[in-house]
Amino acid sequence: MVAEAFARAWASWAKVRRYSAPRGWVVRSALNTGVSWWRPRRREIPLASHDAAALADPAQGLDAAVLAALRRLPARQREVIALRVFLDLDTQATAQVLGIAPGTVTAHLARAAAALRREPALRSLAAPSPADTAHNGGQQ
Repeated sequence: MVAEAFARAWASWAKVRRYSAPRGWVVRSALNTGVSWWRPRRREIPLASHDAAALADPAQGLDAAVLAALRRLPARQREVIALRVFLDLDTQATAQVLGIAPGTVTAHLARAAAALRREPALRSLAAPSPADTAHNGGQQ
């Protein structure tokens, strides 16, 4: 990128040398070149340790009731659940992957969790809430 900036400065030197700060122009040119190079790549987010090989059967390891409940969620909520819960990405990374605001990720996650809590087939899998244990005297 620095070489590119020097090449641009050389090609435009007749004009650049008349600037009050030609060195600043060259530095800014290098910064702009770097930004231009990164711009098309900004949506690529390396998943590092999360880049594990896909399972032959994507449903392997998931309870059938959980899988059915996930399939009933809207597509965006399923995407948020997959990234936040299964891939353990943080809210910011999930927002970048999906191209949405972090607050939208939080809203989709809350709505998906609420919908999954309402699923009758999943009630037996859920841990009891603090309110449930208080009514039962701590007994399950």
